[in-house]
This record gives sequence, structure tokens and C-alpha cells, in this order.
Amino acid sequence: MHDRKPSLIVYPGTFDPITLGHLDLVQRAAGLFDRVILAVAAQSGKPGALFTTDERIAMAREVVADLPNVEVERMDGMLVDFCRAHGARVLLRGIRVYSDFEYEFQMALTNRKLAPEIETLFMMPKEEHSCVSSSIVREIESFGGDSARFVPPAVQRRLQERLAARAAGKGGPA
Repeated sequence: MHDRKPSLIVYPGTFDPITLGHLDLVQRAAGLFDRVILAVAAQSGKPGALFTTDERIAMAREVVADLPNVEVERMDGMLVDFCRAHGARVLLRGIRVYSDFEYEFQMALTNRKLAPEIETLFMMPKEEHSCVSSSIVREIESFGGDSARFVPPAVQRRLQERLAARAAGKGGPA
């Protein structure tokens, strides 16, 4: 390990959309590290995308605007390459439920093989956010439900705009 403590952590994800659980982890990481980079993945690989990469970045910037030590950046390519390019030695990954752990553990071990100098820090969101995921929010929205309890107000506004646009036949990225 290095002599100095890391002052930067990278929190990667698709954030489609960013939820209160994501925001909880960002806020807590901002209290622990000098700098937090919210790395918005350009390629999600997840079905049913609601927002483009640029829209997700704009939403994330709006949501974390009151956190001066949090930056939002686009991430293209491999996470370990992004971390190396930014001089980050620590990754933040959220674990809500046990099933998240299996996937995240596998990814952490893979990242360790690719970049042994980069550590993965797992954090759990507050209990009230443990049931929240972007895919659940997308599903609620697809049925015209109210996801306001799961996302920040700025995201809820954009979700409602997206739903209205789809209803009017103007669609979105999906």
C-alpha cells in the first residue's frame, strides 16, 4: 500500500436514474474523502434505459450541486482505466441486499486482478433506501407509478417529463 491516505474515491454507476440510495452514499463518501468523483458510465449494458448519458450526467450534477467536493464525470471504457487516469486508488460500491454482494464481490476481485493498486470500499445505504434501485424506479415509472419516495426531487421532475413525453409519443432513449 502507499504511504499516504487516499483523498479521492470514485463512485461508478449508470445512475439511470440516480436514487436516494445513491445520494446517501455520495453524501457519506463526501464526508470521508476530500474528493468524490461520481463516474457516470456511458455504456450501461442494462435494458430499458430511460435517460441518455448526457441526461444522467446533468441529473447527477443537479443532485450533488450542494456538495462542493463531489464532481460528476462521464466514464467511457473500463473502470480501472478511469481510476488510473484520475489517480484514484479507491472505488465505492453500494450493497443494498445480499444478492448485490455476489455480483459486487466478483467485480471487486476482477478489478483487483486488473489493478491491484485500487481498493474497493463497500458501503450500505441507510435502511430506508435499501429497497431502492434504479431498475425498480424505472419499473415503477413504466407503469405510471409514483417514485417520488425513491429519488431526489430534481430526478422526479425529469422522470415525470420523460413519462409525459413518452405518452405524447416523443419517446426517449429506450
